[in-house]
Amino acid sequence: MPQQLSAKEQSLFRTVVRNYEDKQYKKGIKAADQILRKNPKHGDTLAMKALIMNSQGKTDEAFALAKVALQCDMKSHVCWHVYGLLYRAVKNFEEAIKAYKFALRLEPESAQIQRDLALLQIQMRDYQGYIISRRSMLQARSGLRQSWTALAVAHHLAGDLAEAERVLTAYEETLKNPPSKTDFENSEAVMYKNSLIAEQGNIEKALEHLTAAGKHNLDRLAVLELRATYLAKLERKEEAIKAYRALIDRNSEYKKYYDGLIEAMGLAATDHMARKAVYDEFAEKYPRCDAARRLPLDFLEGEEFREAADKYIHRMLDKGVPSTFANLKHLYSNPNKKALLPALVQQYIDSGRSAANEEPKRNGDTSKGASAAYYFLAQHYNYYLSRDLEKAMEYIDKAIELEPESVDFHMTKARIWKHYGNTQKSSEIMEKARTLDVRDRHINTKAAKYQLRNDESEAALKTMGMFTRAETPGGALADLHDMQCVWFLTEDGQSYVRQGKLGLALKRFTAVYNVFDVWQEDQFDFHSFSLRKGQIRAYVEMMRWEDHLREHPFYTCAALSAIDVYIKIHDKPLTNGTNGSADANGEDAAERKKAAKKARKEAQKAEREAAAKKAEPNKPTREGESDAKKKDDDPDGVKLAATSEPMADAMKFLIPLLQFSSKSINAQIAGFEVYIRRKKYLLALKCLLAAAALDREHPKVHEQIVRFKLAIDKDIEGVPAKSAEVIKSEFTLLPASVRKLLAPDSVGQCGKDAVGVLQLPTITSEEAKEVLELLSSWKSSEVESFRKAAAAKWPKASAF
Repeated sequence: MPQQLSAKEQSLFRTVVRNYEDKQYKKGIKAADQILRKNPKHGDTLAMKALIMNSQGKTDEAFALAKVALQCDMKSHVCWHVYGLLYRAVKNFEEAIKAYKFALRLEPESAQIQRDLALLQIQMRDYQGYIISRRSMLQARSGLRQSWTALAVAHHLAGDLAEAERVLTAYEETLKNPPSKTDFENSEAVMYKNSLIAEQGNIEKALEHLTAAGKHNLDRLAVLELRATYLAKLERKEEAIKAYRALIDRNSEYKKYYDGLIEAMGLAATDHMARKAVYDEFAEKYPRCDAARRLPLDFLEGEEFREAADKYIHRMLDKGVPSTFANLKHLYSNPNKKALLPALVQQYIDSGRSAANEEPKRNGDTSKGASAAYYFLAQHYNYYLSRDLEKAMEYIDKAIELEPESVDFHMTKARIWKHYGNTQKSSEIMEKARTLDVRDRHINTKAAKYQLRNDESEAALKTMGMFTRAETPGGALADLHDMQCVWFLTEDGQSYVRQGKLGLALKRFTAVYNVFDVWQEDQFDFHSFSLRKGQIRAYVEMMRWEDHLREHPFYTCAALSAIDVYIKIHDKPLTNGTNGSADANGEDAAERKKAAKKARKEAQKAEREAAAKKAEPNKPTREGESDAKKKDDDPDGVKLAATSEPMADAMKFLIPLLQFSSKSINAQIAGFEVYIRRKKYLLALKCLLAAAALDREHPKVHEQIVRFKLAIDKDIEGVPAKSAEVIKSEFTLLPASVRKLLAPDSVGQCGKDAVGVLQLPTITSEEAKEVLELLSSWKSSEVESFRKAAAAKWPKASAF
């Protein structure tokens, strides 16, 4: 039998709840203890105390106390609700849902429990459960549009579009007075319902609804775009043409509108002159429009292309538009256009048209005319489809000579040095470009990125620190973590890998993994916010984006890098127990100890500053805000690098990678590397077959085929005979690396063959770098001869 509280203690219990909501945790604990002195087995109070302790970071004690609370009062909905909240805090959503359902069974009328349960169900994509919860919430509060909209969204996400539409129609029928024309929530609901009708394929009905209900909609652009799309699909060509012309009048730079207009007009793809006439009409109507002049270059050929391209390039170079090459480089897939464009620019220079530039030059501006033309040619010869780095450097130097203060010109010069393979020189030039405009965040990040590529981690952090908050505890790096600067964390991690500081590298890659976890969990905030604000279309789009969150290239890049580090640790464990490779010398270890000591001092300084701020008189602070940031007990990633099960840790990165990036051959190759080391032969075979299906000729695929065969020959009982037969059929072309695996004694000959690849005319410096790493891993005697030959072939590359 649960203990009953007196009126005074009930008032005190309400104070405990209020203290928790206000984040006054110490006061809440004190009030709870006051109740428990007289009623030590009061379940609700024990539960609230557990909830407060969890907020203070005492998770284990909180769970233990919550279990005691349940033992004292198994039929208390508060105890079960708190138990669910604790599980949610540790991201065990399945157990949290079970606890919420039990609490709801005890208190079916609790709106708070019902809401928490619904949020977890949609987070877990339990659409059927979410429909049930939303229907219950609608019955409890049927007067709120939010309740109806939420139920419609639940049916929509579950795939029942007709029922979602019916729910929205039912709500509209309950309205006695029509909503105001300026009602944003109603405006969004109308457009959402229209999208539901269109998704069902009933375009005629969607157009009728849009015409009737969307007449005074606040999102005018969406209405116009949808109307044009519907008219085109219904083949009402005259109206569709008129609609697309109206859209182009609103925004003459949007390619999609031009494509829609041409499709509505029924112009054939081969009728170049008729299509060009459409663009010419708008080019004449809008003299400053770029799209109407650029887009015809995509389909024009021969003399027509030459004439149009000459006019376009002349106009852009006269204006000195920096993005001219970026606008045209997609045309390089056509060999004729790739050859003609630089010829037109060279002709522009030779003809003296640059000197006769009609565009005004103000304040000594020389970025127009000749300098812009040299800049274009430098980018042309730096582009991978037309690369000639010597010519690229020649032209960019000419451009810089005309305009030595141009940031863009120096950035391109840095890229040229990067393609030479000289990371030090490219970093220096990019830093010079940054100093030309110290207020530009873009060039600041570019400079930092190039410094990281040159393994200047401290310099890069200092560069980024120019645009971070100086007052952030922990400095610039902590602020970059707070801002979720994923590109920096990934590049920094890859730099530490090259430096042999594997602990710090894993620290950065794990931080990226955690950022994606945060993005996943951030949905919680929007499940209720978006419905409350009526932003339904954006919410549904966000949900669909979240479902494929880890397809993002940023995650793929960080995950592959992290898996590679764990493989290195597995193959060659770190013997010094800190950052660095197993071959690190004592001097490096001393440097690392020095860095760790410096980091500890900085952390202690931050704690002292936080304590001083907390003790500042006459300044009221809430407990949640005044607490210092949680201390990182592994700032250098030593514990991460000292893992005893690196392959198990790699699985955390690998599973989402294979799930969401199954079409990435690098993901499949990484999967094989992990599974073969874990002796999961069937899973390794699955990755190997997937990689072979994506690119049968990939050299790593050939190597892994043989490694798999060697592995199953040693442990044939672990793999079914049928799978072994499949692998045998894949055993075809064998590069040198594979011959070395089959015959370890042939390392010398394989090394000589590897040196011979430098004679191949198509080999790049990046490929040569991979060969060098391979020879080093074999401990081949040909390493130095290969390095010298590569340095002779690429004298400006710093890798050799």
